[in-house]
This record gives sequence, C-alpha cells and structure tokens, in this order.
Amino acid sequence: MIDTTLLRLIDALATGREEPVLIGIAGAQGSGKSTLANAAAARLGGVALSLDDVYLTRAERSDLARSTHPLLAVRGPPGTHDLALATAVLDDLLVGGPALLPRFDKLADDRTTPRPFAGGARVVLVDGWCLGGTPQDDDALASPVNALERDDDPDGVWRRWTNAALAGPYQTFFARFDALVHLAAPDFGAVLDWRCEQEAGLMGLPADALPAARRAAIARFIQHFERITRHMLAGGVAATATVRLDADRRVVSIAAT
Repeated sequence: MIDTTLLRLIDALATGREEPVLIGIAGAQGSGKSTLANAAAARLGGVALSLDDVYLTRAERSDLARSTHPLLAVRGPPGTHDLALATAVLDDLLVGGPALLPRFDKLADDRTTPRPFAGGARVVLVDGWCLGGTPQDDDALASPVNALERDDDPDGVWRRWTNAALAGPYQTFFARFDALVHLAAPDFGAVLDWRCEQEAGLMGLPADALPAARRAAIARFIQHFERITRHMLAGGVAATATVRLDADRRVVSIAAT
C-alpha cells in the first residue's frame, strides 16, 4: 500500500511546472520506488518507466566484462545502462508523443519486447536506484567497502570505472529531471531485508522462509550497489526532497534538499 504522503509529495512536485513534467524517484533495492512511480503515474495521467529497463544487453555487458572488468557483466551499477536509449525514450515522451517503452527480463538477464505507449503523458516518472547519485572523490575509492570489492576488485579498476561513468554521462542524464525524490533507507542493512522480502514474494514464500542459500546469494549481489548506496544515504545525492523511511518503509520525515 502506498503512503498517501508520498503521493501528495509527487503531486506537489508536479504542480505549477510546464507539462510534461519529468520526476525521478531514487532509492535502494526494495524501497518501493517502482510501486510509487506506477501509482503516481496512474494518479496524474502520466507514464512510469524504470532505469532497470534500459540495462545494456547481456551481450554488451559480456563485452564490457571482457574488455574492462569481469564485474561489469552484472547489471545495475553505473555504466551498465543504455543512457542513449533512455534519453531517446524521454525525448519522445517529453514532447507528448508516443513511445516504445523498453522492458528488461531479469530472469533471462536481457531485454525483451518493448511496450507501446500512446503518448500524451502529463507527468513522466522514472525510478532508478542511483538516480541523482553523485560521484565520489578518488580518496574515497581507495579502500574496499565489502568483500566483493576486496576480493573481486582489489586494484579498484571496477569501482573507479563505475564512478567515472557516474561522474560523466549519468550526471548529464540526471540534469534533465525537473525534480527528484530520494527514498532513503534507514541503513544499508535494511536493503538486504527488503530485497529478500521481494525474492520471497516472487517465490510465493513468507519473508522468513527464504532459503539461507538464496539470502546469501542476494547478500553478495547487493554488494555491487553498496558503495554508491551508502554514499547516497550519507548525502551524496542531488535530490529535490529526501524521504527518510523506517525498516517497514514507513515515512519518518520529508525534507527539501
């Protein structure tokens, strides 16, 4: 269930701006950003799309893994999205026209058939875990933040490459948003619980019945996002408003930033 406080926040951010309005919703895995984007789009006569749907193809990420670093085969971190595709879709939507909205099949780990949108959106909502994230200084990249970085990126090649992507084309992409809301988790530990709840739901299981091996796999997966997520929670995000959530995703506070 969507907190009506969040819907009213989106309403306020969309009010008084030239339409179509482009609003981003950022937040860690499981924070509810996609659910909010879809609900707000339905409420405001808009359209929602996700940064998750413009991942590079599996073949393109495999090429990056071979040429640059093996961790780039994993979708999600900066540099693994097709921002040219995202920009082209937004260009169509923001002139009120029809568009083919990209879709990504996470089970197949590849793109699937896009869905047509007839056009005429008053509001365009984009959700993405790293939307608005700011790059880190070189000194902050020196030491690993988790076992994945320590063991799989000991020389820092991957984290410096993704940081450079975030500092360059991603900042250009973020700059076109009219407003951005950051749904901030109480801490990074909540992210694992939220992501495991999602996985259990997909498997038709209660949240506490997720197999231990699956939880361990998810714990490793979210380490790909830990550095930037922690940076954003510490203030490394250019957001119009920051919404602090508790462990149950209830709104604790909303602050203009």
